[in-house]
Amino acid sequence: MTRRDVEEMLDKVEVPYRYHHFTQKEMEEIPLPIIVWNIPGTNNFFADGIVYKKIPKLDIEVYTDKKDWELEEKIEKILDEHEIAWEQTASAWLNSENMWEYLNEMEV
Repeated sequence: MTRRDVEEMLDKVEVPYRYHHFTQKEMEEIPLPIIVWNIPGTNNFFADGIVYKKIPKLDIEVYTDKKDWELEEKIEKILDEHEIAWEQTASAWLNSENMWEYLNEMEV
């Protein structure tokens, strides 16, 4: 899955998104919810001493001011439509940031 593939998928969510982070200025200007996506590494498949298949990990982090069940379901539906096996690994209130975090991790 390419960067453009991920962004086309996130366009369907209709929430502002960035790769890795929003700047401090953007955080002041863009209201929640927002999405941050990241490729934190790979889980490659090796054969004959080389990388036979590159398998990037993909994190999609959603930040909201309140628990947004409908937005979470929308993201899950989009991932399912793209036949991406995903795992929800966080859904928590971040006291230090005063916002909810919802995190899906997957390999693409």
